[in-house]
Amino acid sequence: MTTPTSTLTGERADLLEALGKQRYFLRYTTRDLDDEQAALRTTASELSLGGLIKHVTLTEQGWARFMVGGAEAMEHGGEAEPTEWADTFRMVDGETLTGLLDAYEQVARKTDELIATLDLDLSHPLPAAPWFEPGKTWSVRRVTAHLIAEISQHAGHADIIRESLDGSKSMG
Repeated sequence: MTTPTSTLTGERADLLEALGKQRYFLRYTTRDLDDEQAALRTTASELSLGGLIKHVTLTEQGWARFMVGGAEAMEHGGEAEPTEWADTFRMVDGETLTGLLDAYEQVARKTDELIATLDLDLSHPLPAAPWFEPGKTWSVRRVTAHLIAEISQHAGHADIIRESLDGSKSMG
């Protein structure tokens, strides 16, 4: 199947390739796992592999909304989201690894389409938060760079969790 993103060249293609590579590394850490294994905490951290997939999905979904509509859209997406912040980092009753990976794939496709079609210079003021400089704006380009870094960091976390689970390594 040919998608609009598969025919891109230049900067957009480079950004999407880098984003796709980091997503691959993150998803790869969950290979051959069942739901129970995906939900296990194997380190001192509260994180599990399924929880990381869920967290990255929700984070990417929020930044995709930001690309289109700014901080207000990011904060008020309308999707059914966990009611407790801690639930965004763990698998809860009724969630499956397959379901979480499918949701991530859907979000990734939507994000890729935005990166392929939006003006990369389109900018919005960041949400008010202690970790953002007041009055700072981010472009679609900057958000994409942030997503690449965020997913890369979490793929590294996932690799440690997976190695602690069963000795499998994804990146080394």
